[in-house]
Amino acid sequence: MVNKNNNNFYDNRVVYKPWGYEYIIFRNSNRLAITFVKINYKHKTSLHCHPSKKTGFIILNGQALVQLGLYSANTSHYKAPSRLVIRPGLFHSIKAVSKQGVCALEFETPVNKKDLVRFKDKYGRQSRPYEGSKYTKKVGSKLIKFEHPKIGKNKKYHINNLEVSLEIHKNFKNLTKKNDKTISAILNGKIVDKKGKCVISHGEIVKTSTLKKLSEVFKIDKQLTILRVSKKKI
Repeated sequence: MVNKNNNNFYDNRVVYKPWGYEYIIFRNSNRLAITFVKINYKHKTSLHCHPSKKTGFIILNGQALVQLGLYSANTSHYKAPSRLVIRPGLFHSIKAVSKQGVCALEFETPVNKKDLVRFKDKYGRQSRPYEGSKYTKKVGSKLIKFEHPKIGKNKKYHINNLEVSLEIHKNFKNLTKKNDKTISAILNGKIVDKKGKCVISHGEIVKTSTLKKLSEVFKIDKQLTILRVSKKKI
Protein backbone atom coordinates (compact mmCIF):
# COMPACT_ATOMS: atom_id res chain seq x y z
CA MET A 1 0.00 0.00 0.00
CA VAL A 2 1.11 3.56 -0.75
CA ASN A 3 1.20 5.93 2.21
CA LYS A 4 -1.13 8.71 1.10
CA ASN A 5 0.76 11.19 3.24
CA ASN A 6 4.09 10.31 1.62
CA ASN A 7 4.57 12.78 -1.22
CA ASN A 8 7.99 11.28 -2.05
CA PHE A 9 6.96 7.71 -2.86
CA TYR A 10 6.86 8.27 -6.63
CA ASP A 11 10.20 10.10 -6.85
CA ASN A 12 12.09 6.99 -7.98
CA ARG A 13 9.25 4.89 -9.37
CA VAL A 14 8.08 4.25 -12.91
CA VAL A 15 4.27 4.23 -12.96
CA TYR A 16 2.76 1.94 -15.59
CA LYS A 17 -0.51 3.03 -17.20
CA PRO A 18 -2.84 1.29 -19.68
CA TRP A 19 -1.67 3.88 -22.23
CA GLY A 20 2.09 3.79 -21.48
CA TYR A 21 4.17 4.91 -18.50
CA GLU A 22 5.45 7.93 -16.59
CA TYR A 23 8.03 8.80 -13.95
CA ILE A 24 9.26 11.90 -12.12
CA ILE A 25 12.37 13.11 -13.94
CA PHE A 26 13.01 16.21 -11.79
CA ARG A 27 11.71 17.68 -8.56
CA ASN A 28 12.07 20.99 -6.76
CA SER A 29 10.90 20.07 -3.22
CA ASN A 30 7.08 20.22 -3.08
CA ARG A 31 6.89 23.30 -5.30
CA LEU A 32 7.28 21.64 -8.67
CA ALA A 33 7.85 18.26 -10.27
CA ILE A 34 8.49 17.30 -13.88
CA THR A 35 7.12 13.94 -15.01
CA PHE A 36 8.33 12.25 -18.18
CA VAL A 37 5.25 10.84 -19.94
CA LYS A 38 5.20 8.25 -22.74
CA ILE A 39 1.85 7.62 -24.46
CA ASN A 40 1.69 4.75 -26.94
CA TYR A 41 0.22 5.10 -30.46
CA LYS A 42 -3.59 5.40 -30.56
CA HIS A 43 -3.77 5.36 -26.75
CA LYS A 44 -4.86 8.28 -24.60
CA THR A 45 -5.00 9.43 -21.02
CA SER A 46 -8.28 9.61 -19.15
CA LEU A 47 -10.32 12.80 -19.40
CA HIS A 48 -9.30 14.15 -16.01
CA CYS A 49 -8.56 17.27 -14.00
CA HIS A 50 -6.39 18.35 -11.09
CA PRO A 51 -8.59 20.48 -8.77
CA SER A 52 -5.75 22.03 -6.78
CA LYS A 53 -2.63 22.15 -8.96
CA LYS A 54 -1.58 23.83 -12.17
CA THR A 55 -0.12 21.58 -14.85
CA GLY A 56 1.68 22.15 -18.11
CA PHE A 57 3.19 20.10 -20.92
CA ILE A 58 6.08 20.33 -23.34
CA ILE A 59 5.63 17.85 -26.20
CA LEU A 60 9.06 16.38 -27.00
CA ASN A 61 8.25 13.82 -29.67
CA GLY A 62 5.37 12.84 -31.92
CA GLN A 63 1.95 14.39 -32.43
CA ALA A 64 -0.75 14.66 -29.79
CA LEU A 65 -4.47 15.30 -29.92
CA VAL A 66 -5.35 17.34 -26.84
CA GLN A 67 -8.89 17.82 -25.53
CA LEU A 68 -9.43 20.75 -23.16
CA GLY A 69 -12.73 20.73 -21.28
CA LEU A 70 -15.56 18.21 -21.27
CA TYR A 71 -16.51 18.59 -24.93
CA SER A 72 -14.62 16.68 -27.63
CA ALA A 73 -15.19 19.53 -30.08
CA ASN A 74 -12.55 21.51 -28.18
CA THR A 75 -9.67 19.38 -29.44
CA SER A 76 -6.40 20.55 -31.03
CA HIS A 77 -3.28 18.99 -32.55
CA TYR A 78 0.09 19.60 -30.91
CA LYS A 79 3.33 18.72 -32.69
CA ALA A 80 6.75 18.53 -31.05
CA PRO A 81 8.14 20.83 -29.84
CA SER A 82 5.09 22.64 -28.43
CA ARG A 83 3.71 23.68 -25.05
CA LEU A 84 0.47 24.15 -23.16
CA VAL A 85 -0.45 25.22 -19.62
CA ILE A 86 -3.60 23.92 -17.90
CA ARG A 87 -5.27 25.72 -15.02
CA PRO A 88 -6.49 23.84 -11.92
CA GLY A 89 -9.85 22.17 -12.45
CA LEU A 90 -9.73 22.10 -16.26
CA PHE A 91 -10.50 18.63 -17.63
CA HIS A 92 -8.08 17.44 -20.29
CA SER A 93 -6.98 14.37 -22.21
CA ILE A 94 -3.99 13.63 -24.46
CA LYS A 95 -3.98 11.07 -27.28
CA ALA A 96 -0.95 9.91 -29.29
CA VAL A 97 -1.75 10.09 -33.01
CA SER A 98 1.76 9.46 -34.37
CA LYS A 99 3.11 5.92 -34.82
CA GLN A 100 6.09 6.55 -32.54
CA GLY A 101 3.71 7.61 -29.79
CA VAL A 102 4.14 10.80 -27.78
CA CYS A 103 6.84 11.78 -25.29
CA ALA A 104 6.19 14.81 -23.12
CA LEU A 105 7.31 16.58 -19.97
CA GLU A 106 4.47 17.29 -17.55
CA PHE A 107 4.94 20.07 -14.99
CA GLU A 108 2.88 20.06 -11.79
CA THR A 109 2.70 22.89 -9.26
CA PRO A 110 2.52 22.04 -6.39
CA VAL A 111 3.55 18.36 -6.26
CA ASN A 112 0.62 16.07 -5.48
CA LYS A 113 0.02 12.90 -7.50
CA LYS A 114 -3.22 12.28 -5.56
CA ASP A 115 -4.77 15.51 -6.87
CA LEU A 116 -6.67 13.69 -9.61
CA VAL A 117 -10.32 13.40 -10.66
CA ARG A 118 -11.21 11.28 -13.68
CA PHE A 119 -14.37 12.06 -15.66
CA LYS A 120 -14.07 9.46 -18.43
CA ASP A 121 -11.61 6.68 -19.14
CA LYS A 122 -11.55 4.07 -21.92
CA TYR A 123 -9.73 1.66 -19.57
CA GLY A 124 -12.41 1.70 -16.86
CA ARG A 125 -10.56 3.81 -14.27
CA GLN A 126 -13.19 6.57 -13.89
CA SER A 127 -13.66 6.21 -10.15
CA ARG A 128 -10.13 5.08 -9.29
CA PRO A 129 -7.40 7.21 -7.69
CA TYR A 130 -3.85 7.60 -8.99
CA GLU A 131 -2.09 4.26 -9.49
CA GLY A 132 -0.77 2.55 -6.34
CA SER A 133 2.50 0.72 -5.68
CA LYS A 134 1.51 -2.49 -7.52
CA TYR A 135 1.58 -0.53 -10.80
CA THR A 136 5.13 0.75 -10.20
CA LYS A 137 8.73 -0.36 -10.17
CA LYS A 138 12.03 1.37 -9.41
CA VAL A 139 13.47 3.72 -12.02
CA GLY A 140 16.22 1.87 -13.91
CA SER A 141 19.62 3.25 -14.87
CA LYS A 142 18.62 3.52 -18.55
CA LEU A 143 16.04 6.22 -17.82
CA ILE A 144 17.11 9.88 -17.73
CA LYS A 145 16.89 11.85 -14.48
CA PHE A 146 17.50 15.60 -14.67
CA GLU A 147 20.11 17.00 -12.30
CA HIS A 148 19.91 20.42 -10.65
CA PRO A 149 22.12 22.95 -12.48
CA LYS A 150 24.60 25.34 -10.89
CA ILE A 151 25.43 28.92 -11.82
CA GLY A 152 27.55 28.77 -14.98
CA LYS A 153 27.13 24.99 -15.24
CA ASN A 154 24.12 24.00 -17.32
CA LYS A 155 22.82 20.44 -17.36
CA LYS A 156 22.10 19.32 -20.94
CA TYR A 157 20.25 16.27 -22.22
CA HIS A 158 19.30 15.06 -25.69
CA ILE A 159 15.84 13.58 -26.19
CA ASN A 160 15.10 12.57 -29.77
CA ASN A 161 16.02 15.60 -31.92
CA LEU A 162 15.71 18.10 -29.06
CA GLU A 163 18.13 19.51 -26.53
CA VAL A 164 16.88 20.01 -22.98
CA SER A 165 19.00 22.39 -20.92
CA LEU A 166 18.58 23.20 -17.22
CA GLU A 167 20.08 26.61 -16.46
CA ILE A 168 20.37 29.29 -13.77
CA HIS A 169 20.22 32.97 -14.76
CA LYS A 170 20.73 36.08 -12.62
CA ASN A 171 19.51 38.44 -15.36
CA PHE A 172 17.97 38.40 -18.83
CA LYS A 173 21.24 39.05 -20.69
CA ASN A 174 21.94 35.52 -21.96
CA LEU A 175 18.42 34.21 -21.56
CA THR A 176 16.85 36.50 -24.19
CA LYS A 177 19.49 35.72 -26.81
CA LYS A 178 17.76 32.43 -27.59
CA ASN A 179 15.64 32.20 -30.73
CA ASP A 180 11.87 32.49 -30.57
CA LYS A 181 11.36 28.77 -31.16
CA THR A 182 12.93 27.97 -27.81
CA ILE A 183 10.51 26.93 -25.04
CA SER A 184 11.36 27.80 -21.44
CA ALA A 185 9.79 26.54 -18.22
CA ILE A 186 10.50 28.21 -14.88
CA LEU A 187 11.58 25.64 -12.29
CA ASN A 188 12.52 27.99 -9.45
CA GLY A 189 12.60 31.73 -8.81
CA LYS A 190 10.43 34.52 -10.16
CA ILE A 191 10.24 37.57 -12.37
CA VAL A 192 9.13 40.70 -10.51
CA ASP A 193 8.20 44.34 -11.05
CA LYS A 194 10.06 47.33 -9.58
CA LYS A 195 8.25 46.92 -6.26
CA GLY A 196 9.12 43.22 -6.02
CA LYS A 197 5.64 41.98 -6.91
CA CYS A 198 5.69 38.59 -8.63
CA VAL A 199 4.78 38.59 -12.33
CA ILE A 200 5.48 34.92 -13.16
CA SER A 201 7.18 32.15 -11.21
CA HIS A 202 7.77 28.38 -11.10
CA GLY A 203 5.45 26.28 -13.23
CA GLU A 204 5.07 28.79 -16.07
CA ILE A 205 5.99 27.65 -19.59
CA VAL A 206 6.70 30.44 -22.06
CA LYS A 207 8.27 31.22 -25.42
CA THR A 208 11.55 33.15 -25.57
CA SER A 209 9.73 36.01 -27.27
CA THR A 210 7.60 36.33 -24.11
CA LEU A 211 10.70 36.51 -21.91
CA LYS A 212 12.17 39.18 -24.19
CA LYS A 213 9.01 41.24 -23.88
CA LEU A 214 8.90 40.84 -20.08
CA SER A 215 12.56 41.90 -19.82
CA GLU A 216 11.64 45.36 -21.16
CA VAL A 217 9.75 46.14 -17.94
CA PHE A 218 10.52 43.51 -15.31
CA LYS A 219 13.58 41.85 -13.75
CA ILE A 220 14.68 38.50 -12.33
CA ASP A 221 14.48 38.36 -8.55
CA LYS A 222 17.91 37.05 -7.41
CA GLN A 223 18.11 34.09 -9.79
CA LEU A 224 15.91 32.05 -12.09
CA THR A 225 16.20 28.31 -12.74
CA ILE A 226 14.75 27.35 -16.10
CA LEU A 227 14.38 24.34 -18.34
CA ARG A 228 14.90 25.25 -21.98
CA VAL A 229 13.90 23.06 -24.94
CA SER A 230 15.33 23.70 -28.39
CA LYS A 231 16.04 21.79 -31.58
CA LYS A 232 19.48 20.19 -31.63
CA LYS A 233 22.09 22.01 -33.71
CA ILE A 234 23.17 19.98 -36.72
